Amino acid sequence: MKARALKECDHYVALFAECAQGRTFSVVWSCREQAKKMNVCLHQYTNDQVLEEYKKNYVAEQEGRSKL
Repeated sequence: MKARALKECDHYVALFAECAQGRTFSVVWSCREQAKKMNVCLHQYTNDQVLEEYKKNYVAEQEGRSKL
């Protein structure tokens, strides 16, 4: 789930990383816009609905294996 989110949101993660490079505490306010966009994108792939979908797929896969 996390890997897929990072892959799908790679552009936003890269923009945030670029902004954060060389900063310490100022990253909080200097890169606020990039962080917000990154988090909105990541949330699309890491919310409860997506987790439930992963669980259903896992259970279905396990049931399929037990029949073999």
